[in-house]
Amino acid sequence: MNIIGRAIVAALFGLGLATAFAQDYANLRKNLESRLPMMGKIDEITKSPVPGLLEVRVGTDIYYADPEGNYVISGNLIDTKSQKNLTEERQEKLLAVDFDALPFKDAFTVVRGNGKRRVAVFQDPNCPYCKRFEKDMLKVDNVTVYMFLYPILGPRSVEMSKQIWCSRDKDKVWENWMTKDQAIPGPGPANCDTTAITRNVDYGKKIRISGTPTIFFIDGTRVPGAIGAAEVEKLLAKAK
Repeated sequence: MNIIGRAIVAALFGLGLATAFAQDYANLRKNLESRLPMMGKIDEITKSPVPGLLEVRVGTDIYYADPEGNYVISGNLIDTKSQKNLTEERQEKLLAVDFDALPFKDAFTVVRGNGKRRVAVFQDPNCPYCKRFEKDMLKVDNVTVYMFLYPILGPRSVEMSKQIWCSRDKDKVWENWMTKDQAIPGPGPANCDTTAITRNVDYGKKIRISGTPTIFFIDGTRVPGAIGAAEVEKLLAKAK
């Protein structure tokens, strides 16, 4: 067989494999959707690093299944040679954001030291974990924190966020409340525009922020939940 003939055979073989894979994916999607409707809408099916095992993505949740969907694994896939959590790495990529594309106009800043390092945080003023995080952040110097008010814990959180946003010195009011339990001043000017808070909540839902605090570093890394000053320093250094 000449070179052209071999190329045609190879192309047909590749097409056959692609068709088979597509059929596998279609069967898997159909079976999972009918057998496990509570799983939710399947956004993507791809090959996993393990032969014969497919990755099923539902939002940012990762599952693994055989091509027919007879078996589903919910949990972390660990590469024992490299000692890497492949599921966690995949989710980090899915959750990453373009830091410079964050809607900074709807945030206020807290600047410490020279402010050269940057981090963004979505927080609820009524969140105890956020208060713990803020107290730890007092130990982190030379940083600019972009503070996005994200009131998702109820009406009181919304009202507190509006009061902070309408304060003359948002950063001081925020820090005093979160780290010293000093009362937030009154409602502020009657004409204060608080639509930024609504936009923050809408934006947060869009990028799947489900809890507070949620922290973003300049390399796109997302950290859900309160972390200590040492971990913040580590991630700031890594992002740089």
